[in-house]
Amino acid sequence: MAKQELYDKSPIRAFDKATNGGLKAGEIGLVTAKKGMGKTSVLVQFGMDTLLNGSHMIHVSFDQQSANIITWYDGIFTEIAKKINSNSDELKADVMRSRTILNFNQENFTLPRVVNTLNALAAGGIKVAGVVIDGVDLKQVSAEDLQTVSSYAKATNVKVWMAATAEGNKIEDCVPATLEPLFDAVLNLEQNGSINLNILKLRDKKNIKSTMKLDSKSLLILEK
Repeated sequence: MAKQELYDKSPIRAFDKATNGGLKAGEIGLVTAKKGMGKTSVLVQFGMDTLLNGSHMIHVSFDQQSANIITWYDGIFTEIAKKINSNSDELKADVMRSRTILNFNQENFTLPRVVNTLNALAAGGIKVAGVVIDGVDLKQVSAEDLQTVSSYAKATNVKVWMAATAEGNKIEDCVPATLEPLFDAVLNLEQNGSINLNILKLRDKKNIKSTMKLDSKSLLILEK
């Protein structure tokens, strides 16, 4: 019951409301922003939402210190748990039990290699519902690489969210034109008094009006 309450209070409910259901199983989304703006926080919130829904998720990172990633999840869990006045270690352990962290080195990272690892986990009996991949350098990604991820997502009905650094706020600044068609959603964090969460793309629609931002302290997604 407590896990369901947490799911109902998840900041992703605001995102789902603004996007008529959010990212669907088998689709790929992208979170973009300048460095230090909050991409990882948003990515972790998507990952946490999968966990609160009682499903297994995988967090792919280049941070070799898994403790840093765990700290992000602990922080987001604590902020959501405040909404139901519950932050028990037993509940947190139950939620986090379905999380797997995969660390890759930037030097030998490729998206097909990630997909091979995900397929190996599936062959081992791990049923995954969500994957988040932090710190992707889109300049080093080919359309063929991204198509491999897209094919994996569709074949397994997995939601995949990635995060990448972008210096601008328009879709052409955030994702190369060769890759943009393969993303079902593209989000951008923009500093404009507050940190606004802009929806640059959602399937066949562009620049959807958004009333979402990140809370200045918790960095949780909320409506303005």
